[in-house]
Amino acid sequence: MHQKLVLLSGMLLALASCGSDKEATKAVADAPVYTLVFMDKTQSVHVDKNYVNDKYRQALTDIVEGNMKNKGDKLEVYFIHENTSKARALSLAVRSEKDNADGANATDLEGIETAFQLSLQKEKSIYLRQLLAKLNQQNTGASNLSTDIWASLPVIAKAGESGAQVKVYYFSDMIESVKGSDRRDFHINPPKSDSQAEEEAKADMKKLEKYAIGSPQVTIISPFEPTASTKENNPHVTHYWQTLFQELGGVSIEEL
Repeated sequence: MHQKLVLLSGMLLALASCGSDKEATKAVADAPVYTLVFMDKTQSVHVDKNYVNDKYRQALTDIVEGNMKNKGDKLEVYFIHENTSKARALSLAVRSEKDNADGANATDLEGIETAFQLSLQKEKSIYLRQLLAKLNQQNTGASNLSTDIWASLPVIAKAGESGAQVKVYYFSDMIESVKGSDRRDFHINPPKSDSQAEEEAKADMKKLEKYAIGSPQVTIISPFEPTASTKENNPHVTHYWQTLFQELGGVSIEEL
């Protein structure tokens, strides 16, 4: 009898666990998407070059299409330069929503969905125009001399507090360049190997772990052509950022 009770309680626990896992998965799926776009506005990134502009335009189009789907989905743009954390350039949110479908028949449901999609596409086209305007905006001020990517971390941490799915996109060469004895300047002293990149990332993580960034998906959209040399597109710099974000809790770090 005792064994049957133990077995039954185990099955109930397993079912409860399975149910809670499904609920957690559904909660994540139903959570709004909070998109952060960081655009590099420093001297080393040239969006006026055809290859870069075409690549970045396509990436922004894909982001709007993929992430702005439901009411409450948000997208914010920050410029990367000397004062990144204070450089919010754009804040957008989906306002379109479906009409109440309670008691609706199949024809009504189709009409509700069509009306919603038309409204949503209109919003998306406006958002994309605004994003492309920010992409092509020039920064001729003194702030274009420094590239403070570290300063994006408190912005990501704040987005994570919203409970939304956070997706982060860097339109940048990721060449951190800030003067100071406790900072990195990859223009002057870039990592020369993956092991050095990992060592530096783990050392920097101790300074930056105060920013609880949660578990964002991080994507780097580089401005480099496929034929770029390792001197121009240093793979060890990419490895530094992949290591740093993994150490801080990022769930997916990729470079496009």
